[in-house]
Amino acid sequence: MTQKELAQLTDQELLKEAKKVKSEKIINAALIGFLAGVIVFSVVKKSFGFLTLIPIVFAYKLINKPKYNSKELEELLKERGLK
Repeated sequence: MTQKELAQLTDQELLKEAKKVKSEKIINAALIGFLAGVIVFSVVKKSFGFLTLIPIVFAYKLINKPKYNSKELEELLKERGLK
């Protein structure tokens, strides 16, 4: 969603979206931590290779996945006095 699409949401929809973003951040952080653990384990076992690169690619995809900038959402919530 862009800033324009976020601005068109009602207050309740905006609060639901903020809650969804917060839960997605927590889930992504847990997945990235797990993938980092897999990478560290494989490097410690001296098996750096193709199977180590797979978690790196998934972690990269998770990091660069957000639908829109969370700063825009926070600014809009402050502007409307919802948070």
